[in-house]
Amino acid sequence: MHMPVATLVSACLLLIVLLGGSARAADAGPIQQAVAEFLQVQNKGLPGKAHSTIGTFNATSLAAGCRNIDVSMDATARPWGRTHVKVRCAEGATWSLYVPVQIHVAVDYLVSARPLRAGQLIAEADITRREGDLAELPADVLMDPAQALGQSANVSLPANRPLRATMLNQPLVVRQGQNVKVVATGTGFQVSSEGRALNNAASGQVVQVRISSGEVVRGVSRRDGTVGVAN
Repeated sequence: MHMPVATLVSACLLLIVLLGGSARAADAGPIQQAVAEFLQVQNKGLPGKAHSTIGTFNATSLAAGCRNIDVSMDATARPWGRTHVKVRCAEGATWSLYVPVQIHVAVDYLVSARPLRAGQLIAEADITRREGDLAELPADVLMDPAQALGQSANVSLPANRPLRATMLNQPLVVRQGQNVKVVATGTGFQVSSEGRALNNAASGQVVQVRISSGEVVRGVSRRDGTVGVAN
């Protein structure tokens, strides 16, 4: 049985289109490798031991012939957890796509070792460490004891609760109405005077002080309760 010429020609054209289409498709392997290398470098800068997995993506619609693949992460993308990277052909073809990735970061974070009451100053016995995935923890979770010690809880906390920056207040080193020492420094000199604080302040916060002349100066509170003014 002979196939009609028109049918044979159509079949040949279809085969050519299919073969040509597959030949033009980009290879997913180099894309996968480029993303893996990018994540390996990126993960070194994360605050813990990180490992990542690359999600599925479709490269069949991308043109072949790419000689340089660029991988980046958008400034708005999460640096850990379920996120994505942007992959772009920088030479040899014109295409880009987003590849889903998941980045796990194992960190030690702080939790309350025992119940804390609001206003209580945090001591070493009040905190302990736990290990967890940063992607599953609150964004402002504390990881360094120095961030908590000496600060006061602004809410009551049960034991084993992750400590967050928003749960703690730095202790006041200057209180409104208090007499404070104002230290003005400049090149080769230092002058001190007395004044009355016009606002409360924790260490490193701005304080307004009315000095004996009646003038109001602005300075930065120090841990020892003095106020530094730079000239």
